[in-house]
Amino acid sequence: MFEHITQEQLLDDALEMVKSNVDKREGSIIWDALSPHTIQLYELYLSMEGMLQEMFGDTASREFLIRLCKDRGISPYSAEKAILKGIFNLDVPIGSRFSLDIHNYTVTEKISFGVFKLECETPGMIGNNYFGPLIPIEYIDGLTNAELIELLIPGEDEEDTESLRKRYLDSFEALAYGGNRKDYLDKVHELQGIGGVKAYRIREGIYNVKLVVLDATYNVPSSTLLESLQTAIDPVTNQGEGLGIAPIGHTVLVKGVSNTVININFPNITFDEGFEWADVEIDVQQMVDDYLLELKKTWENSSPLVLRIVHLESRMLEINGIIDVQNTTINGTASNFTLDNDSIPKRGEVTNV
Repeated sequence: MFEHITQEQLLDDALEMVKSNVDKREGSIIWDALSPHTIQLYELYLSMEGMLQEMFGDTASREFLIRLCKDRGISPYSAEKAILKGIFNLDVPIGSRFSLDIHNYTVTEKISFGVFKLECETPGMIGNNYFGPLIPIEYIDGLTNAELIELLIPGEDEEDTESLRKRYLDSFEALAYGGNRKDYLDKVHELQGIGGVKAYRIREGIYNVKLVVLDATYNVPSSTLLESLQTAIDPVTNQGEGLGIAPIGHTVLVKGVSNTVININFPNITFDEGFEWADVEIDVQQMVDDYLLELKKTWENSSPLVLRIVHLESRMLEINGIIDVQNTTINGTASNFTLDNDSIPKRGEVTNV
């Protein structure tokens, strides 16, 4: 807004207001008197510009955006710790601690004999990525085998600035109230492990609301996550009583998204000199994974997801060693592939035959 204002311009404007019979040259008394003032005035304009940017949600920095969000009852989602499954040759004590690579884990709950839930002591998504042999931090008599095998509830990083900004701006467009659709979406997103959710009105047995969820890693949620969500939203033992997030009278069914296996064939690839399929296969698989992940991140706001051949082929041309690609098929058909509303893509075979 004030980008056209400079200190030199402010000084010139001030000198213009001084009578012409006064010496206004650099080094004169009047010039020396006005110059420091116009520097301070220029700094004031810069401060005003910064203040204006921080006053509005679409331009505010994170610090001031958080302050603006408080006026709307919104706060950044905090980082959450991953919950994982570990297997042991015996029942280990609740609270016992183990290490794996750079992370430590605490045993929190018994699932069955020798099978326990463990919480990563480091918050964030980094706790979702480590599996393998566990080393006890303190001696446990008789322990010969300890292994981390499965992610149950994904850990999450603290909400990033742009996601928070979107929630703030969206809060002006629809009112979350009394179990309406936005109320469900907002409150479910506050729970750990959620990457996306869709809400439906249904008539299915006792249920009149269905929530379909995607986990925070943008994959099919585990049964453990679904159980914890069901309990938080509408406990099975007292369904419809309003003892969870759902209002009284709402009987809610919590389901996970399903996977649709996607097989992609690139039968006609023109390779650069010295390249063949074996040289680019890993890069092509990674490209497909990246594209599918981008789609899964839009699942919540898409009905339904569509895999587009033109997107695949254009990304193929960015891979070193590939000059051209034609006649691509998805699940045996040379056309775009539309998934069901509650389905996400999972990479199957990627071939060049």
